[in-house]
Amino acid sequence: MTLRYTMPDGDAVLLSARPSQAGWDEGNHPSQVRVRAFLDAADELIRPALREAPDPLALRVDVGLPPSVPLLEHQELDNYLLPIAGHLSRRTGRGFVTVWGTKDSTGESFVRVARARPAEGEAPGTAAHHIRTTAACDSTAFKHQIHDQLAAATVLPDGPVRLELTFTVGPRRNWLTLWKPTMDALSRVLGRNLGADQWNPRDGRVVQLGLHLAVDPTLIFETLIDITAGTVAPAEHAAR
Repeated sequence: MTLRYTMPDGDAVLLSARPSQAGWDEGNHPSQVRVRAFLDAADELIRPALREAPDPLALRVDVGLPPSVPLLEHQELDNYLLPIAGHLSRRTGRGFVTVWGTKDSTGESFVRVARARPAEGEAPGTAAHHIRTTAACDSTAFKHQIHDQLAAATVLPDGPVRLELTFTVGPRRNWLTLWKPTMDALSRVLGRNLGADQWNPRDGRVVQLGLHLAVDPTLIFETLIDITAGTVAPAEHAAR
C-alpha cells in the first residue's frame, strides 16, 4: 500500500496576503520581491505553531483567490507550495513529510502546520499509476520517463481535480525538487490545452494537491512516484 498522509485539519492561521507563486525571474525582479516579502510575513505568523508541532511535520496551505480570477486556469498549487515549504525547511532545519494545498475563490488564505498523520486505505480517485524514474529530475529525460509510463492513462473529465503524489526516494534526495518536473509530465492525466506543448498540462485544474515523502535507504538515483487522481465533487471542493 502506498504511504500517504491525511490533509491537516487543525487550527488554521489566517494569512495577511495571498501566497505568492514560485518564479524564475532575477532576484531583484518585482515578482521575487513579492515572494520574499510574503515568506517573511508568513514565517512570523507560522513560527509559533511550527515550534509546537512534533515531527513528522505536515504543512497545508489554502489559497484564496479573488472571484475575478479563473479558478481552474493557471494558479498551479505546486507553485504556491514550493516557496513556503522550502523557506520554512531552510529557516528551521526541519523538513515536511507531507505538504497539502487547496485553492478556492473565497479570497482568504490560510496555513496549517501540524504533526503528520498516516492515512488509512488508498487515496480516493479514479486513476492510480506507479512510476519508476532513473533520470535526473532537472532533465527532460525525467519528464519523458513519467510521460511514457502513463501511456495507458485516460485524461480526467473536465472540472476540478484532486491529485496525490507519493515520492519514494533515497535518504539524501531533496524531494521538493521533484514536484514541478513531475507535474509538468502529467498531461496524460490532466490533459493539455489545444496547441500547448507536451510539458504544459492543465494542472491549474488541481484544486486539492497532496504531496507525500517516503524514504527507502536502498534507493540512490531512482525515484518511485505513486499517482492518484480524480475529479472533485462541488461539495467536497467547497469544504475547508
